[in-house]
Amino acid sequence: MNFLITGGCGYIGSRVTQHLLKLKHKVLVYDSFWFGNTLKKHKNLKVIKGDVRNFDKLNIQKVDIIIHLANVANDPTVELNPEISWEINVLASKIIADHAIKNKVKKIIFFSSGSVYGVKKERNVTEDLKLNPISVYNKTKMIAERVFLSFKDKIDIICLRPATVCGVSDRLRLDVTVNKLTFDGFFKKQIFVDGGAQIRPNIHIEDIVRIIDHFALSKKKFKHNIYNIGFENLSILQIAKMIQKKLGSKIKINRSKDIRSYRQDSSRLLKTGFMPKYNVEKAIQQLINYFDSKNKNKFGVNNFNLKKMKKLNVK
Repeated sequence: MNFLITGGCGYIGSRVTQHLLKLKHKVLVYDSFWFGNTLKKHKNLKVIKGDVRNFDKLNIQKVDIIIHLANVANDPTVELNPEISWEINVLASKIIADHAIKNKVKKIIFFSSGSVYGVKKERNVTEDLKLNPISVYNKTKMIAERVFLSFKDKIDIICLRPATVCGVSDRLRLDVTVNKLTFDGFFKKQIFVDGGAQIRPNIHIEDIVRIIDHFALSKKKFKHNIYNIGFENLSILQIAKMIQKKLGSKIKINRSKDIRSYRQDSSRLLKTGFMPKYNVEKAIQQLINYFDSKNKNKFGVNNFNLKKMKKLNVK
């Protein structure tokens, strides 16, 4: 099968690319290279540097499935330049959908965000609840979903709302909760917690890969277009204590104005037959093993979205 991955050099994208190549699929990666390119050469891999705002210039005649990961990710990064974030996260969505339909692509798997729900009091945050985005980033993801879903009668659309991703990747992000706290606990011997009571749903990056397999390679037609993908609703402090148990690091709690606190219920996904195999504890241990094999100086600005985007000054 022929896959196209936008953002295929990113934290999730690089891991998905490696996995699909291992399964002997052909993969076309379209990426801006904002955070570099760690992908190794492979006979079934073609990597093109490009901007998703120019997606309609790309030759995709042989592509079967598009996995759309490219975006300006997370709240503070989007706030650097909201206008560009609307262009990349939303306007490019229409360009991608139009171009895919013209070239007879069978399916688009779009990665939205579990944060589109905003702050919810409900314990079971399902796909049926009203969205209440509280940041520009959340809003761009919500509108991008609507753009893609407007094409669902012309192309198979799956919108995934991932929880906070954790675990090891060649293009490792150290600004997502589990990864950051584990990094601090390992190298700084302190785990810095802002607030601590906020709830975050979590998903291991290896289960992200398995979910893509589930939706991309299955021959059955799925009942819904939107799926939550997150399995462990944990407070920031709970995650810190899990790391502390493994490393013995001290926990330092700071005051925080961060009101973002939300859960996810992924029952809809589970009813399709998918079952998670990985969890936060496994991610923490894998990260510890990974850090143990590396020098702290191996990590830098490329591991932090906000720092790198400030440096790039993207326009």
